[in-house]
Amino acid sequence: MRIVYLLVVCFFMTSSFGVAQNQTQKIYLSGTDKDHVVAWDFFCSDGRKSGEWTKIGVPSCWEQQGFGTYNYGSDKIEDRVNEYGLYKHSFFADKNWKNKDIKIVFEGVMTDAEVKVNGKLAGEVHQGAFYEFNYTITDLLQYGSNNLLEVKVNKASANESINHAERDADFWIFGGIYRPVYLTISPKNNIDRYAIDAKANGSIVADLFLDTKKADDVALTLLDVKGNKVQDLKVKDLKKEKSKFRVETKASAIKTWNPETPNLYQLKIDLLDKKGTILHSVTEKIGFRTVEVLEGDGIYVNGKRIKFKGVNRHAFHPESGRTTSKKISTEHVQLMKDMNMNAVRMSHYPPDKHFLEVCDSLGLFVIDEICTWHNPVLDTKVARKIVKETVVRDVNHPSVILWANGNEQGWNSEVDADFAQWDIQKREVIHPWSIYKKTNTIHYSHYHSLINDAYSQEKILFPTEFLHGLYDGGHGAGLEDYWNIMWNLPLSAGGFLWDFADEGIERTDKNNQIDLQGSKAADGIVGPYMEKEASYFAIKEIWSPIFIEKRYVTPDFNGMFRIENRYHYTNLKDCKLTASWLKFKEPKEAGHQILHKSKVQLPALQPGAKGELYIPKPQGWQQADALHLTATDVNGHEIFTWSYPVASPKKSNLEKVEYSNNGLVKTTSTDRIIAVTAGEYRYRFSKENGLLKEVKKGETLIPLTDGPIILNQKDKVQDIQITSLDNKTEILVIFEEKKWMPAWSTIKEKRSDVIKWTVHANGLLDLRVEFKGFRNLKGYRGITFSFPEKEVAGMQWLGDGPYRVWRNRTKGTRFQVWENDYNNTVTGQAGGEYEFVYPEFKGFFSNLYWSKVKGNHNNGFTVYCRTPHTYLRMLTPEEPKDNKKGAAKRKVHPAFPTGDISFVMNIPGMGTKFQFAESTGPHGNSEHYFGNDDEPIVMDLTFEF
Repeated sequence: MRIVYLLVVCFFMTSSFGVAQNQTQKIYLSGTDKDHVVAWDFFCSDGRKSGEWTKIGVPSCWEQQGFGTYNYGSDKIEDRVNEYGLYKHSFFADKNWKNKDIKIVFEGVMTDAEVKVNGKLAGEVHQGAFYEFNYTITDLLQYGSNNLLEVKVNKASANESINHAERDADFWIFGGIYRPVYLTISPKNNIDRYAIDAKANGSIVADLFLDTKKADDVALTLLDVKGNKVQDLKVKDLKKEKSKFRVETKASAIKTWNPETPNLYQLKIDLLDKKGTILHSVTEKIGFRTVEVLEGDGIYVNGKRIKFKGVNRHAFHPESGRTTSKKISTEHVQLMKDMNMNAVRMSHYPPDKHFLEVCDSLGLFVIDEICTWHNPVLDTKVARKIVKETVVRDVNHPSVILWANGNEQGWNSEVDADFAQWDIQKREVIHPWSIYKKTNTIHYSHYHSLINDAYSQEKILFPTEFLHGLYDGGHGAGLEDYWNIMWNLPLSAGGFLWDFADEGIERTDKNNQIDLQGSKAADGIVGPYMEKEASYFAIKEIWSPIFIEKRYVTPDFNGMFRIENRYHYTNLKDCKLTASWLKFKEPKEAGHQILHKSKVQLPALQPGAKGELYIPKPQGWQQADALHLTATDVNGHEIFTWSYPVASPKKSNLEKVEYSNNGLVKTTSTDRIIAVTAGEYRYRFSKENGLLKEVKKGETLIPLTDGPIILNQKDKVQDIQITSLDNKTEILVIFEEKKWMPAWSTIKEKRSDVIKWTVHANGLLDLRVEFKGFRNLKGYRGITFSFPEKEVAGMQWLGDGPYRVWRNRTKGTRFQVWENDYNNTVTGQAGGEYEFVYPEFKGFFSNLYWSKVKGNHNNGFTVYCRTPHTYLRMLTPEEPKDNKKGAAKRKVHPAFPTGDISFVMNIPGMGTKFQFAESTGPHGNSEHYFGNDDEPIVMDLTFEF
């Protein structure tokens, strides 16, 4: 604490002497963020560490400093303590400030704040937790001496409508001075505030709200972000009103702002007196951009109709609650940009100022929102104040393109027009989840709603919340189907996923354990500490601005890929693409060999245009196992890496599986068991059904048993045939004949499922299973085995990874060799050894070529798969402990096959908190269509123990 305090004093001195007399100084009384706090005196009225004066770091949420009580918005009001906190802090007021205009600024206090300076009220009690407020304290200071600041903070508001809007909402409730506090020292004749509208054509209109009667003129200068002069701006028009100037100018040859190229400038405004002397000089970052919401058409930015690829985001950190930092804001925005997002909705309150600054500089569209929650709504008096505080603070950010008047029926319609009163840009106002004016922002509608044929069909459609990400649900699961419609629906403006991060708090009253309030806050794409879930990468691919039509690399491959430019502003020729042809090593070895790597010129496609991309085929390309295409944007950041198997599973495994005729295979049988020995390998099969019952390698028991069970098949075994040769033994299991043709077919054919085991002299065990392929079915098609979970240490595999997949979330993987250690992670669930450990070990893994299952007692095995498009099922994910009961639990916890390790041709979809998988689109449907195939499905495997 002491070190930080000294640093703040040094900053104070630097600020005082390093700023010109006609500029505004900012002097922090608190620290600047969660990692830089200043110790103030503090008294907590109730709960932990209450009833005595002590110290607390400011800014902070007092719960995270060990004070008071924890509350979530769903807690009953009558069960809450609703403690208050008293703060004291002394600061020195320089004599040179005496003829200045001095304000004290609070960026955020939860919830009601009474502020005194030297024992006198600075102004009326401020109500509302998420809004910046200030008081002019010029006449309250004692210059040349220390001054006492006192703040009383009530965790609950005296205004019940604020309590309902902020304290009863579906998120964590904190108390304290949780954002920075500072003084502003301005010239006595000053610009109190300013609002700027910088259009894409270079025009600038600025309203200057003045605290002076001496102002006569304005000088404007455009600077770059480093402060270098770009051009002097000629004032075209200056309208003078009482306490307000409106100035108009136009910049030439500017670069516009958009999320793809977020060009920023600084506008320097000098307020002049009649002699041309500068009274006050201010500088504000701006971006030139024009926003239009055209009824029955779409949302346009700089003349381009846009689609939001967005997410909702809380201002939050598990260590510090709502107290964050610019470092955290930067990390969050970088992760969003890495997922190829272009937008973020402030849920459900204005964020820290530094978050909007990062959105400006790195490039994200922002919906800025005041905090309300369902009904009853904010009372009009306080709502008007809150709207003003939000707009006045955030009006100049180019990233902010829409205002939201609260959330989910929480809007007070009497203040809809207030946004425009304070907004020089006259941005549109929306009512999230509602049809309002030009927009329809419906929440959590099912996939079929995107047909958009209701009476509101002329509204611009963009859900401000969709595909709720509870546990492993939503987000990437279903997004491909939703986005295919959204991208091609003219009146769709995209949407905003719920939600960015799990809002898990470190409970200082529970040894810093993460608390997610059960299922209430486990809905992020990333974990509390930004741990990436599988949906992160699925979103990255689905929202890639370079869309590559799905295709397969076969021997007929001609090098051609059909692509689409899904940028709004960038020509594809400005991006880069690298093609890598890879050869993967044996399961016993790690890594891969790059056979050929080349840069590929992307075609010059304008935004929205489609075209063809040609990938040159190097000599010997068919010897590769995979082709990887890696695209990077204009800044060198990876857009995505697409992967394509080149060799079929059968061809790829041809050299890996080495049979030997050396040695003898001995076979014996009893009434119940067929025993086969090949060297040190001993196998026991059931003579009743042909299932594998035991495997031993020397004295080591390999616990792979009770398979292959053919899933969704109840046919009886008709015959078991044993063929013994010197170098191998074959066991053929033939099931009774059953109909396999559709009921309506005029041809009535029967077919037997078949299991064929082959034990080779070197101990390799082949398995070929032929089973009926139905035209369409619900349920699994494939085979399964038992293998005790307690014996599994991990696995290495060639296939898609490293994350598991669902039927409606197969995007985001990459075909190569992966290795995962065992974990029992439940996605989004706190507690236990595997809390937020990703990728999850258990689940379905697509495109299996081979897998080396590692045992805890040197009792694992390797399986080679020659059947294309096979999913490996590895164990069964544990059900979330706070999951819903009954049928609803299947929304985010699909049923798995019997057994532990399976090889299947189809997998289930994943739902959301509010939806079963079936309502997320075709990929979520539980019915699978295989088509009418005259041949059976063949599962062709080799086991190496």
